[in-house]
Amino acid sequence: MTLPGCSSLRVQDTHRLIPSEYSGKMALTRIADTGAHLEDLFDLDDATNDRLQGEMDLLPGIGRDELVAALPYASTINASFCHASPEGGRFNGPDRGAWYAGFELETSQTEVGFHKSQDYREIGWEKEDVVTYDDYLANFDADFHDLRGEAAFAACLDPGSYYASQGLAMELLKAGSLGIVYPSVRAPGGTCLACFRPALVGNVRQSKTWSFVWRGNGIAPMWRE
Repeated sequence: MTLPGCSSLRVQDTHRLIPSEYSGKMALTRIADTGAHLEDLFDLDDATNDRLQGEMDLLPGIGRDELVAALPYASTINASFCHASPEGGRFNGPDRGAWYAGFELETSQTEVGFHKSQDYREIGWEKEDVVTYDDYLANFDADFHDLRGEAAFAACLDPGSYYASQGLAMELLKAGSLGIVYPSVRAPGGTCLACFRPALVGNVRQSKTWSFVWRGNGIAPMWRE
């Protein structure tokens, strides 16, 4: 397979929106009846936590040697690579995640909002609902494969299919790729990246919290602070 060319990527303050739910441990403290019960729940949670399994070298798609430690938000970084969805994402399969981010906040909001809206439509949810997301900023300084302006890889930007893009990502990983930068599929004019290597997600810090407001099918959702 022919691979896209690389570009030297030097970008700061990219945006990754992550649902600001309670951490698993905090949620467990609310349902435990006793201290002993809580410890049992912690043990069960740890045994089934993909991030912790990755840190113990128990996941098929990523090894402990690739994960980061002793860095701010190390667990957040590692989780993005260990908690892949069963269907994968645009540039990752089900066994290994990636750090996706938008160059612009609006791009990330549009991308996340599209997929969250799809979730609501699939279950037929018509009532108003609000989900909060934390905006994580990160810097990147590396050579990424670049799909911008590459007509030969248009199938990798198919809004209805990940087939070509996941196939390309598999080949890029085999070739040692660090990541990929590409035009946003959902936000015209926006730019996204998928970083394949945890160690390259630099200077992660938390910015603002945003609320995604679902207002029913047929009514445009909105974002607000």
